Amino acid sequence: QVQLVESGGGLVQPGGSLRLSCLASGSIFRINTMGWYRQAPGKQRELVAAITSGGTANYTDSVKGRFTISGDNAKNTVVLQMNSLKPEDTAVYYCNAGLLTARPLRYLEVWGQGTLVTVSS
Repeated sequence: QVQLVESGGGLVQPGGSLRLSCLASGSIFRINTMGWYRQAPGKQRELVAAITSGGTANYTDSVKGRFTISGDNAKNTVVLQMNSLKPEDTAVYYCNAGLLTARPLRYLEVWGQGTLVTVSS
């Protein structure tokens, strides 16, 4: 069994910063990718940023230059540093991981429970 636990959401004023963290735990052989998705009210869930175990990161256009994703393979964690936040960044943010479980060895996609980010004055 594999779990993703997120932390770091909250309320912030426009222009402010927040840092989201996600820890993967359980029977993990190797994590291939970790990332963050978000879902605003009435909208579809969208990819915000993702990073591979090799360190290759990609971002959705709306957050480029403002958000930075980083991963620690040894600790099975991923962090999303969000700067210059805008009201349109308001959403529930979900951590996601694509990984191989150990015993049995199989590919699994796992989601966290979500953490709310509200950008408002």
